[in-house]
Amino acid sequence: MTPQQKSDKSIIPAELITSKILLIRNEKVLLDRDLAELYGVEVKQLKRAVRRNLERFPSDFIFILTRAEYNYLRSHIGTLKRGGHTKYLPYAFTERGVAMLSSVLNSKRAIQVNIAIMRAFVEIRKFLYGNDALAQKLKELERKTKKKFSDQQKQINIIFEAIKQLLIEETKPVRKIGF
Repeated sequence: MTPQQKSDKSIIPAELITSKILLIRNEKVLLDRDLAELYGVEVKQLKRAVRRNLERFPSDFIFILTRAEYNYLRSHIGTLKRGGHTKYLPYAFTERGVAMLSSVLNSKRAIQVNIAIMRAFVEIRKFLYGNDALAQKLKELERKTKKKFSDQQKQINIIFEAIKQLLIEETKPVRKIGF
């Protein structure tokens, strides 16, 4: 097996990684507990490594969830297992934060997991870009069809108005002649 083939084989399936990526504050993020699971370390060990290297993690790399965000995740997504309650709010790592995290966690597994995570982010970006292009094409088609159908809609409205006029004339009371 060549080195390229070895590097193409990920130790973690991309589907597993993409299932853990969340959209919070308009950022695609991974939570500290999910990253710790992927890296094979305890959450407190991961957080300790981050706290020791805070200068490497500006606000666009990492942020702490608010209590409301955390409660939303727990109630709607079920990110915590039974008994998995935490005393501290979780960290959310952006793609840049995940890249920096690999330099803080120095191990072969961290490097391999980081490569797999970066590939997953790229795949999501490709997917979203493809959807943006499709959405743009749909908007263009909608604009064209609105223009075509606006003339037809005017004609249909005229027909409906004529029908309404006929119905109004039919419902007028007829004057009786005689007694």
